[in-house]
Amino acid sequence: MEYIPNIEEIDFQKHLLVLQRRWMPAVGVFGVVVTLASLKAFSLKPTYKAEANILISANHTSSLTGLGEAIGRLESLGGTSGTTNSPLDTQAKIVTSHPVIEETIAELDLEDNKGKPLKIQDLTSKLKVEAVKGTDILQISCTDNNPQMAAKIVNKLMEVYIRNNIEVNRAEAASAGKFISQQLPETEDALRRAETILRRFKEKNKVISLQEEATASVTTISKLEEQISQAQAQLADATAQSQKLQNQAKIDPQQAVTVAQLSQIPGTQKLLEQLQEAQSQLAVARTLLQPEHPTIISLSEKIAALNSLLQQRTQQIVGSKQQVSMGNLQIGTLRQQLIEDFARSDAKRIGLERQISSLNNEKSAYKERVNILPSLEQTQRQLERKLKAAQTTYETLLTKLQEVQVAENQNIGNARVISLALVPDYPSSSPKKLIIGGGAVAGIALGVIAAFGLDLTDRSVKTVKEARELFHYTLLGVIPSVSRSDKKSYSLPKVIGRDIPQFPIGDAYQMLQANLKFLSSDKKLKAIVVTSSASKEGKSEVAANLAVAMAQVGRRVLLVDADMRHPVQHHVWEMTNAVGLSNIIVEQLSINTAVQEVMPNLYVLPSGVMPPNPVALLDSKRMAALVASFAEEYDFVIFDTPTLAGTADAAVLSKLSDGILLVVRPGLSEYGSANAAKEFLTQSGQNVLGMVINGVNVKREPDSYFYYTKDSAEAGFAPGNSVLPEINTSGFTRKGNV
Repeated sequence: MEYIPNIEEIDFQKHLLVLQRRWMPAVGVFGVVVTLASLKAFSLKPTYKAEANILISANHTSSLTGLGEAIGRLESLGGTSGTTNSPLDTQAKIVTSHPVIEETIAELDLEDNKGKPLKIQDLTSKLKVEAVKGTDILQISCTDNNPQMAAKIVNKLMEVYIRNNIEVNRAEAASAGKFISQQLPETEDALRRAETILRRFKEKNKVISLQEEATASVTTISKLEEQISQAQAQLADATAQSQKLQNQAKIDPQQAVTVAQLSQIPGTQKLLEQLQEAQSQLAVARTLLQPEHPTIISLSEKIAALNSLLQQRTQQIVGSKQQVSMGNLQIGTLRQQLIEDFARSDAKRIGLERQISSLNNEKSAYKERVNILPSLEQTQRQLERKLKAAQTTYETLLTKLQEVQVAENQNIGNARVISLALVPDYPSSSPKKLIIGGGAVAGIALGVIAAFGLDLTDRSVKTVKEARELFHYTLLGVIPSVSRSDKKSYSLPKVIGRDIPQFPIGDAYQMLQANLKFLSSDKKLKAIVVTSSASKEGKSEVAANLAVAMAQVGRRVLLVDADMRHPVQHHVWEMTNAVGLSNIIVEQLSINTAVQEVMPNLYVLPSGVMPPNPVALLDSKRMAALVASFAEEYDFVIFDTPTLAGTADAAVLSKLSDGILLVVRPGLSEYGSANAAKEFLTQSGQNVLGMVINGVNVKREPDSYFYYTKDSAEAGFAPGNSVLPEINTSGFTRKGNV
């Protein structure tokens, strides 16, 4: 379930009631502000307004030559909020800048009323510069009491602005030229360094064209791989053939070569034949002769000499370290042919192996070169980019230097005058209405602020709703305030039927006595104490009129003035206060000596002589006995007691009665005293029957607590509509309309 935050609604009715309560200070503040604004408006002298127009545009003269186009260009800059700042707005600020204003004041020799040079802010307040919507035109206006001076100021301001604009453009070009002249030598050196580095790189790495070299290397590697494949195939064939011939000749490869060489020498073969012949003769002689025979010894020596000679010749051919057996020298023609074939085949095999090794070495060299080509190419590109950047920077600076030199000699700005300011013939529209209207708006705002400020500082309880939220007691009655048509001030409480009309206040008291009657179903109320948290809340008036309302319905009521500090009831009923409650308690007098009947069923007991300690009298046994006797003799007893602020009279007397009826008056009851009274009643354990809200302004209540309308209530107090009784000594009787 989606959470919906609890947002407090604005109570417009409550704010309207604040304005109703504080209308006098609000109207006073409004009147003061409007009066001051009116005085200001009518004290103004007539003013004259001179206007002129300037066209703001870029300098297009440079476009004819193509040089210096960036000088004096007007461009818009993107704002922080995504909007675009118009160049016109920038130029408008420049027109009213301090240097331009200061130069204008100096050239016109403007002075104030004291003869001193006019201040910059004083002249700025007279000027207005704004862009004409949809155009590139700035409208400059000046308002002054002197029409000729207004026109002079505008024209001089435009002249100074245009002159400064031209000077700024020329200064910009000069500054740019100076900067470029300073940067050119460094840029040229950087270009030379870049060229040298690139050249050394190519020389070191033997770079001509890396792209062509990479293509050629790939082709060469492919051809080498093909040649290696062919040589490996031939090697395989030669190896197989050599192995076959070796097996047939039964000789190792090294001996085969040696035997082949020896067999091809004619002297060697002849020695072999002589050796073989001598060996044959020795073999025949041994069969016929003894070993010691000279022939055998001669043949043996001959054979040894031939072997020695053959070995010497063999060592001359194959070397002294290698020994060749005689068996290998004495070979036949077929084996000799096989050995020769094997030697040639093995020589071919060795040649192919060397060829393959050479091709592989060449291939590896090409591959190694190809592998480093990308890094060489990357380094070359970086060096070329640096060289190109240096060249571009150098060429650009040369071009810009030529441009700014041309632009520096130009004498054209970004603005020109469209129309000069003319001397105005008539004063400009008077701001009187605007000032008075602004004063009225400000007066309303300040009046509302004053009303709410006073209401916030006022700590009094203002409405019935606030009183109920503060005390949380049962609301037994709401008494409307008395609307008096005359200007006579009343200081004493007013009695219904005699001083104030029966409707609607009398009806409100009838509702109060009815609510008290049905307040408790278990025990019938006989005696109550009427008090308030502070003075002037109308507790005595409520007590008197509640007694009248009960008497009018036929109940015998005793109204006791128990306020021995500031008694009032004897003044209300035009009685003497010589004998009263204090006399009965102290002097033990009879009740009948002090009680007087002021109207049918209504009896009043005044307070009597004011004692030094009223609490002691009220807290006496005599007082308790009197309260009990009052309750037996009368249908209802009402005690008018002092306020709860600083006294304990009401609290003491409430313990002898059925409870307290608290009177609260909006506008007079303060939160401080009210909270103190509530805390006192709670801590002392008082039985608070409820509260009566007295003096309620019907028009200022957001909620309706009456059965009649506000208009009818006001009509009930109007002269000629009141039903007033005729008063006599015996009591109150209604005679009709007065």
